[in-house]
Amino acid sequence: MPLTSYGVLVGRAVDARREGGTDAPHYQIRLVDADGVSYRIAVNVRSQEYPSELLYRVDDDFRHPVAAQLTGLVSGWHLLDDGPAGVNLDYVRQTLFDRTLLRPLPGDVAGPGNDLSDLLDDQIQRAIREPAAVVYAFGERWGPENGVPDKIFGFGPGNGVHDIHMNQGNVGTFRKDDGVWQDGALIIALPDQQRWVGIFLAFQSQSWHTDDKTGHTLADAPIEDFGAEPVRIVAALVNPEGPAPEAETITLLNASPDAVDLTGWHVVDRALHVGPLPAVVLDPGATVLVHLPPTVQLGNKGGEITLLNSVGLKIHGVAYTGEQAARSGWTVVF
Repeated sequence: MPLTSYGVLVGRAVDARREGGTDAPHYQIRLVDADGVSYRIAVNVRSQEYPSELLYRVDDDFRHPVAAQLTGLVSGWHLLDDGPAGVNLDYVRQTLFDRTLLRPLPGDVAGPGNDLSDLLDDQIQRAIREPAAVVYAFGERWGPENGVPDKIFGFGPGNGVHDIHMNQGNVGTFRKDDGVWQDGALIIALPDQQRWVGIFLAFQSQSWHTDDKTGHTLADAPIEDFGAEPVRIVAALVNPEGPAPEAETITLLNASPDAVDLTGWHVVDRALHVGPLPAVVLDPGATVLVHLPPTVQLGNKGGEITLLNSVGLKIHGVAYTGEQAARSGWTVVF
């Protein structure tokens, strides 16, 4: 079953500690909300499954429509409903980052700046130093544990958020945690610098091809080969000039050395509306301008575009912000 209490905690980072010497070490963060309530954020830095190194992506200039939604959340814990309507995160169905940029990194090794704990500490210490910084921790809530002090920071009652990582496509006993629109992450707002930072983590054992209802790995899912996506969305006209209905388009590029038949392929928008692609064969290195059907709508306040092949597997995806869509008649280039 999926996580029982998935949501996002909004607060200020005030302390952080490394946790070593255990089978499943974490990087521990203390967040405090506007009411003075403390929470411990337990971030995995090593997997119990082989291989042990987590995949990570840190985007120091995170630009995504979800950031605009987060600014409206008040400090404290927010329980999120299932589905894409709110600020829920989904690594597979949502283009939060370019997954080809994910890299494995050891959790804690000797020396400075060479492990996942160092990387997390660099970002969190920056958030601690900046009074205006706000941390958004996505994951599963535990507590409050009345009468039980926190085991790391000592505040009471014990209280916090864990599963700050991808939460679908799991293997073994962790398969029970699978679900869609319930992935964990750390997103940090740095208002004084007018930018956001996104920290995304996944286990190498997890699959990126999962069932749309259960989050379980699809039967006969291909082995992931990051960077080998044959067809990619390279541009989109999301705010055409002229009255509604707007003539929105996307441009596809076949980056592979082989021709690709787009028969049966589909495009999906942020609201999960699905539309067919033209049944054409795209030659190596060729592009095609696709006029989107009325069923697919690219919002002018930001959105996402996903490309599915003939068997429904995600091949590529992009995201754009409201700022990018603001200029009428201009094509957004990815």
